[in-house]
Amino acid sequence: MATTSELADRYLMQTGRRLPVTFVRGRGCVVYDDAGREYLDLVAGIAVNLLGHAHPDVVAAVSKQAGELIHTSNLYFTQPQVELAQRLVELSFPSRVFFCNSGAEANEAAIKLARKWGAKNRDGAFEIITTTGSFHGRTLATVTAGGQHKYSDPFKPLPGGFVHVRYNDFDAIESATTQRTVAVMLEPVMGEIGIIPAAPGYLQRVREWCDEKNLLLILDEVQTGLGRTGRWFAHQHAGITPDVMTLAKGLGGGIPIGACLANPRADVFEPGDHGSTFGGNPLACAAASTVLHVIERDALVGHAAEMGELLHSSIQDLGAKEVRGLGLMQAFEFEEAKAKPFQQSCLEAGLIVNAVDDHTVRLVPPLILTATEIERAHGVLAKVAR
Repeated sequence: MATTSELADRYLMQTGRRLPVTFVRGRGCVVYDDAGREYLDLVAGIAVNLLGHAHPDVVAAVSKQAGELIHTSNLYFTQPQVELAQRLVELSFPSRVFFCNSGAEANEAAIKLARKWGAKNRDGAFEIITTTGSFHGRTLATVTAGGQHKYSDPFKPLPGGFVHVRYNDFDAIESATTQRTVAVMLEPVMGEIGIIPAAPGYLQRVREWCDEKNLLLILDEVQTGLGRTGRWFAHQHAGITPDVMTLAKGLGGGIPIGACLANPRADVFEPGDHGSTFGGNPLACAAASTVLHVIERDALVGHAAEMGELLHSSIQDLGAKEVRGLGLMQAFEFEEAKAKPFQQSCLEAGLIVNAVDDHTVRLVPPLILTATEIERAHGVLAKVAR
């Protein structure tokens, strides 16, 4: 009888290398494989499972909504979609929301929005300044925006309209701005390459520059949003507000959903400009509203800040050359190219971490992570590091 791995090799496109484990169920911050073995999860579906696995409130909300109405398309109103949009705006900044199914789609919406805004307000300007090493998704436009050649080069020719500069280098943004520039698109914390927070003052200077030059500021909060960094949204640490913000990952607590928020200045979409058949369906919106409710009810934003400091302190003794992060978004970088063997050894010891490259390990656990679980994780990390 073929194993799950053998069947996957036969029937699934090989778009990534999976680790040698098959998970079958989870609860809270732990998951179990098909042999019944328990693992402490510090990756949370890559920053998706904000409330951990099988959170009872999310399970109840999804079950209830599935028994009432799952999908209608956007030809009609549904209460879950409008209620979720209202709550997101109340938590963030005056804006309106477009719902989709993923972070890549949310960023595609932001790119299209910026181009239409440029046509209306900047004589057809269309170029978006982004940063090298960023990650905005895997569609053709968003993978080009990301500026990582390993992801984009196999798909040349790539769409034009993106100019890449170094992250945390305001002078580079200033120098790259021309009459063709319509927006600057940034992550408040770069996630995919190993948790690199914005330097002090960086986002403030970019915001001022966009105001001075009449540009849009687009912030990709797909990984950083919804309490992950110890604030509802990471840009709040800098005391600024974007024109456009994208969300996804943790918003649905495991159910696929994305969102693009645009303030009145940037909100230029008209009927027919954009759409998504599944975007904002009642099932996903009910799950997302429940996630927001639980985060607020259980004070998980402050908890993430507190546990983030504890987690940051606990990984200082692993022999890494650098430890960095914000809230429950942490990473440590080794001098030697040992991150991937380190990840595998942790997995064998019952701990899930994420090696983003040969040197760097990323930790993006559920917001419900406890001090006891951090202590348990540190025990494994320290043992593997020896």
